[in-house]
Amino acid sequence: MKQSIVTLDMEGVLTPEVWIAVAERTQIPELRRTTRDEPDYDKLMHYRIGIMDQHGITLPQIQAVIAGLPLLPGALDFLSELRKRTQVIILSDTFEQFAEPFMRQMGWPTLFCHRLVVEKDRIAGYQLRMPDQKRHSVAALQSLNYNVIAAGDSFNDTSMLGQANHGFLFHAPENVVRQFPQFPAVNEYDELLRLILARL
Repeated sequence: MKQSIVTLDMEGVLTPEVWIAVAERTQIPELRRTTRDEPDYDKLMHYRIGIMDQHGITLPQIQAVIAGLPLLPGALDFLSELRKRTQVIILSDTFEQFAEPFMRQMGWPTLFCHRLVVEKDRIAGYQLRMPDQKRHSVAALQSLNYNVIAAGDSFNDTSMLGQANHGFLFHAPENVVRQFPQFPAVNEYDELLRLILARL
């Protein structure tokens, strides 16, 4: 029997959506747009960078918002319970410069993500670790003979869920659940933990 590994999205699954928190703190409603609204990640990031330039928002300002964000209620207990039973990797479209406060709160799990290009505290662009990194990461783990169980909440998670041996939607909005009925959708950590443990 194969060993199993679990891959989880971060924002919306374990942590709040960073950009929504930044939009609320800066009172710039345009920054509320996420991958739940715009599946094209490149288009979304260029849109965000343009809005930040327009309003003079810097990286330290965003990091200050993130530093004050807690994990989602129940996320740490869920993650701790899961990590007692199996290895967990966070596959996220966040950036190294954003993730550190969350990683600290979660006890430093393994994270695969992207990197921002920063010039004098201004976010000038971003470097994808690789295109479609979540799906490629799952495929690479499968090539190492792992049974991969994945969970995410958004359009940009669906290629990862489709590649995985077992994929689940968690906290997903109705439009994503409707468009991807092939993935069981749950909203409580207890339910997600039960589904994952049954497939280890």
